[in-house]
Amino acid sequence: MARGSEVWTGLQQPSGCQQRRGTTASCLEFLLAPLTGAVSDCLGRRPTMLLSLTGLVVSYAVWATSRSFAAFLASRVIGGISKGNVSLSTAIIADLSSPSARSRGMAVIGVAFSLGFTLGPMLGASLPSETVPWLALLFAVSNLLFMFCFLPETLLPEKRAPSITPGFRAAADLLSPLALLRFSAVTHSQDTPAGDRLWSLRRLGLVYFLYLFLFSGLEYTLSFLAHQRFQFSSLQQGKMFFSIGLSMAAVQGAYARRISPGGEITAVKRAILLLVPAFLLIGWGLTLPVLGLGLLLYSFAAAVVVPCLSSVVADYGSAGQKGTIMGTLRSLGALARAVGPMVAASA
Repeated sequence: MARGSEVWTGLQQPSGCQQRRGTTASCLEFLLAPLTGAVSDCLGRRPTMLLSLTGLVVSYAVWATSRSFAAFLASRVIGGISKGNVSLSTAIIADLSSPSARSRGMAVIGVAFSLGFTLGPMLGASLPSETVPWLALLFAVSNLLFMFCFLPETLLPEKRAPSITPGFRAAADLLSPLALLRFSAVTHSQDTPAGDRLWSLRRLGLVYFLYLFLFSGLEYTLSFLAHQRFQFSSLQQGKMFFSIGLSMAAVQGAYARRISPGGEITAVKRAILLLVPAFLLIGWGLTLPVLGLGLLLYSFAAAVVVPCLSSVVADYGSAGQKGTIMGTLRSLGALARAVGPMVAASA
């Protein structure tokens, strides 16, 4: 890639560029994740997942061969459109009949995110900027081939939604954050959850949104805080995120995946309470030990909240609604990740 590619591949770049590129993919994921889930409810998880992963391969190929910032943004648009693979992963886990298996599955997804959070920044900081997109493309192609060979279909034909039409009919509602918080796409189906269950689902969605709103705001501004307050280099920032991801993976492996069914909400409450001292220590800490303690508490909360909430939400709805429900939840997360950095950067 051209030398100018460092502007959009390195850590040291204008905050506006980083904010726009992060929110572009998140906004598209916000719009399309519920529709991807609805399609998988009708056509099955496997073909929808393979189509989504193919889009990601195209996205990284465009990035690797781009010679301008406009081309890079185009790759982010394609990637955002194809980001339904994450919500599909949670829908596949939600298809499992055993609550304990669902809890362990959500924890495994959390561990996978933590490992990516651990290794990604280190690789990005240590490799030449021209190499990064080609490595991402290699991983994307490997992932597609692995899924093609080994991913089974988890949604049996007799349990699928009869038509995609209800999911697309709800598309206009999904443009409204309020409709997302109300899980309107679920209420439009024939098998709507009972009143108390629907109210509980909406509360879980609100907690999920507010948590990721705060999490993404700190995540996007953390590198700038470390650079301005502690003069961290790109490599030092990579090591910082490596330690965060390593802590998250350890917590998820040793604690989160062992949470018994029914204990997820209590674990989420405790983890969210830890965010208060975590944010205070990170925001006000003037020494590295104080920053490290704040990041440790932050990592613990990050390792617990999303897997546990996803596991609880996966228990709602019929088999033909799991994709729509998990897609709506993922869309709420994408909306939070789109808005959170903008609010944090302007504060």
